Amino acid sequence: MRKQRHHIYTDCPVEAALDIIGGKWKSVILFRLMEKKRRFNELRRLIPKITQRMLTNQLRELEHDGLIDRTVFPEIPPKVEYSLTTLGETLKPLLITLKCWGEEHVLTEKK
Repeated sequence: MRKQRHHIYTDCPVEAALDIIGGKWKSVILFRLMEKKRRFNELRRLIPKITQRMLTNQLRELEHDGLIDRTVFPEIPPKVEYSLTTLGETLKPLLITLKCWGEEHVLTEKK
């Protein structure tokens, strides 16, 4: 796993989970990969506000933490697909709940 923000989580599982999936983009990336396997440029189109560098970094961290797989196909030009791992799949209920909460409490307020 990558370097955690804190040395000790003081028995807080929420802090431990957010250390891995927290931040502005990781949950969005995971949500998009929950639907199906995606290529890098597909993710860029689906998340237009993320920079190429940030997407690359976030994908690397998610892969390093075991939440996504990166599959490289031996083609010219190279084809790379990202998908959820078995561990990443366990986040689906959480992501669906976040989606529903956002639709009910955030998106309705803006209308």
